[in-house]
Amino acid sequence: MKKLLKFAPILFLLVLLSSCSSVKVAADYDRETNFENYKTFAFFKPGIDKAEINDIDKRRILRAIEAELMAKGYTKSENPDMLVSIFTKSNQRVDIYNNTWGNGAWGWGGYGGWGWRTGWNNNQVSTSTEGVLYIDLINTSKKELIWQGSGTGNLETKNIEKKEARIKEFVSEMLMQFPPENK
Repeated sequence: MKKLLKFAPILFLLVLLSSCSSVKVAADYDRETNFENYKTFAFFKPGIDKAEINDIDKRRILRAIEAELMAKGYTKSENPDMLVSIFTKSNQRVDIYNNTWGNGAWGWGGYGGWGWRTGWNNNQVSTSTEGVLYIDLINTSKKELIWQGSGTGNLETKNIEKKEARIKEFVSEMLMQFPPENK
């Protein structure tokens, strides 16, 4: 038991740091696809038009995707090997923190006389917007999905610079997993 207590602060710190992870990402892809065959891309306007976000944020996302793909050596083209589409959704997240201390006890309660007394109680409610961004890469000739990345995290909505940085972070974290290693 003493050994466990000795490591409790370290364990707490690890849990705290992992819960602060800014963007949770995942990727899925068609294992039969040889990603070395893809060199060029273009944006799939019909799919992008369906994304339920404002046009300014769409452009921010598309610029971030374009920058990441070009940094990986892909070229934007009028006759692309793959099409890029996006899909978004958001949820309102509500966190309730119960900051109660003291278990209560029998005793004198000042103005209330004798009786059961509880400790200090302070509940705090925090709300934030949690968003999910999906990036779909589609084989142009077959019109089949070959890779999909998703990123989930809290969105910044009030500060434009932070919002742009957050969007770049989402896209960068997701596209780190593209292209997948061919096995």
